[in-house]
Amino acid sequence: MNLPSKLIEDAVTEISRLPGIGKKTALRLALHLLKQHEAHTEALALSLTRMRQEIKYCKTCHTISDDEECSICKSHKRDSSTICVVEDIRDVLAIENTNQYNGKYHVLGGVISPIQGIGPEELTIESLVSRISESAKNDPVKEIILALSATMEGDTTAFYLGKRLKETGVSISTIARGIPVGGELEFTDEVTLGRSIMTRINYSQE
Repeated sequence: MNLPSKLIEDAVTEISRLPGIGKKTALRLALHLLKQHEAHTEALALSLTRMRQEIKYCKTCHTISDDEECSICKSHKRDSSTICVVEDIRDVLAIENTNQYNGKYHVLGGVISPIQGIGPEELTIESLVSRISESAKNDPVKEIILALSATMEGDTTAFYLGKRLKETGVSISTIARGIPVGGELEFTDEVTLGRSIMTRINYSQE
């Protein structure tokens, strides 16, 4: 793509790094920003810079947060006895949008995938085990819901978690298979996802 300005070309290159954004779309966005009032563009740039520099990850569940602990973990209105284990932050948002779940979360940060070199040690599994153990002192965790995508990697991770958490004595369930096999959780419609949470089943490896 031949552009008359190196500045526009640099902007297009950076915008096109975003997922789902090609060069033509990036060019339209860059030209749109160029037409806007300078204050609008500066506000966008500042918000992105602040997000990147100031965003935190909850010390308890590992989701994104403005503080050391997220609003869900701090809330006394949420059921602390239930923890929903998800792969990614986007899955937390998807489940929250169903308005069918009132427990707390634990974000693994991925799934076990030997092909991609991701093992259990790359995920927040040990943090989850410690969290369950420490809760026994005051407000014990009674149930772990495995809300992982219905893929080979998701099933492998669920199997590992089932083995690893067996010693904690907590009840382990998995969301009902209203989620299509091979489907990603974040792309599942809210009604199906909500029903899957509500009709979860006991997770057994026997």
